[in-house]
Amino acid sequence: MLNKILKNYTIILASGSPRRQQFFKELGINFKINLQQVKETYPSNLKHFEISNYLAELKASAFKNELHKHTILITSDTIVWHENEALGKPKDKEDAFKMLTSLSNKTHDVISSVCFSTKHTQKTVYATTKVSFKPLSDTEIWYYINTYKPFDKAGAYGIQEWIGQIGVTKIEGSYFNVMGLPVHLVYKTLNEIATS
Repeated sequence: MLNKILKNYTIILASGSPRRQQFFKELGINFKINLQQVKETYPSNLKHFEISNYLAELKASAFKNELHKHTILITSDTIVWHENEALGKPKDKEDAFKMLTSLSNKTHDVISSVCFSTKHTQKTVYATTKVSFKPLSDTEIWYYINTYKPFDKAGAYGIQEWIGQIGVTKIEGSYFNVMGLPVHLVYKTLNEIATS
């Protein structure tokens, strides 16, 4: 359905995430993958969605000279916001253990921002999902870390993996957002761009 509307556009997805790429395939979008290395740092005064918005836009800035008339570049970033702090990807096993211990028996926000850039315009949207975990034992946390090695995931977990299946007790908002892409917003925004 989207493919028809977007037939005159080249869609570039600047993400190495297999999950995000799969979502785009399932939306029926023809897209190219193009990756640029960006140092993901942000000003310390930013909070909550301001961080993921900033990082999604920062990733887009690496492509500013490559966008042609009918190109839509899509960049995104996901963070876990917990107790007034952004949890990114863990550095190592100990960092992952620390993150998951802090999420145990509590509720946190998962925020994904998606930036849509064309030659002349830029629009950034974001979604927030509240996720609650049961009390996680040290044994459960170490089993998950050693088995699934969640070092490429914000907050050190993937909701679609074992830890989500046994640990998540409540979710308010988009499930796919927690996996890294608010698919409903991507669909809506691409429709708006193509028909504007």
